[in-house]
Amino acid sequence: MSDFILIHKEKNCSARLGKLITPRGQIDTPVFMPVGTQATVKALTVRDLDECGAQIILSNAYHLLLRPGPEIIKNAGGLHSFMGWKKPILTDSGGYQVFSLSLLRKVTDDGVAFQSHIDGQKHFLTPESVIEFQTLLGSDIIMPLDECVHYPCTEDHARIAANRTAAWAIRSKLSFNQLAASNNNRKLFGIVQGATFEHLRKESSNRIVDIGFDGYAIGGLSVGEPKDLLYNITQLTTQFLPEDKPRYLMGVGLPEDIIESVILGIDMFDCVAPTRYGRNGTAFTSTGKITVRNSIYAKDLKPLDEECNCYCCVNFSRSYLRHLFNTEEMLGPRLVSLHNVYFYQQLMRQIHKAITEDNLIEFKKKFFEKYFSEEIY
Repeated sequence: MSDFILIHKEKNCSARLGKLITPRGQIDTPVFMPVGTQATVKALTVRDLDECGAQIILSNAYHLLLRPGPEIIKNAGGLHSFMGWKKPILTDSGGYQVFSLSLLRKVTDDGVAFQSHIDGQKHFLTPESVIEFQTLLGSDIIMPLDECVHYPCTEDHARIAANRTAAWAIRSKLSFNQLAASNNNRKLFGIVQGATFEHLRKESSNRIVDIGFDGYAIGGLSVGEPKDLLYNITQLTTQFLPEDKPRYLMGVGLPEDIIESVILGIDMFDCVAPTRYGRNGTAFTSTGKITVRNSIYAKDLKPLDEECNCYCCVNFSRSYLRHLFNTEEMLGPRLVSLHNVYFYQQLMRQIHKAITEDNLIEFKKKFFEKYFSEEIY
């Protein structure tokens, strides 16, 4: 039996329902993965995540390599035991984090030399070492080392990065296969690059698919390009990816991005937005984003979202949440982050229902009418 099963395809668009089977449970797709970069989704416990309905979380091999390091995680019995999360974990290779360290790294065909942003210590990542470390972590889905480029960039730069990503993908697959005895049926995804150049995206897609992976990720987007370009490149790239494998749009996104991308055939998402916005006092609601720190909420006794059943909305008012932020109480960021993660998981449940009913286009219309109806404060 395949590790990815297509359950239903929408009649009116490219959206689909699927099941991704892992040793730690089945994942219903489309799925949003809360980001737990450093072995924690910021401000939340694993019980919080479970109660929100999270099926899988994302963690980051780059950050975990630097702190706490391989020895400590190995001593704990792997990443799941270390953080107390029993469901699947996808680990990103750290390619994007290295990309962001433009002044502290040097990329060659062999790998990436970089200085730690924490203490300046020098490190060298290779495609093989990245696979080996994620295997030590016990990751259920492993992402290979890739090279991401800035937006905008030249075509030559994008081509070099896409070629390097393909070469590293071959090395990653070989390393993964050599560790097959200990990989416990883990999945290895391939990553498509090519920036915003359509012919490079097509070429990269074909090369990565030819290597053969358990799933395919679209990388190098959500790096500052306009929304229409994000959607156009996503739509283009999905045309070249196998229908019987999961498709993962890395680093995306906001609620509107997720809905649009599901319509285009994407199955998996991750983004730091729910907790990053939450820590700053901004909540995602059915009527749009609200910043609860603002003075208009000082006497507002309504919950963040009257349609939400999360712990925060059931028990606390906007007035109280504003008080928590203004007094710098840590409970404020925690509660709004909790609400945001719940909101995202609820959105995915609503998307599932709409796809089942072949009604996602109509759901999008109604969601957007309400979500964008009020001015953001």
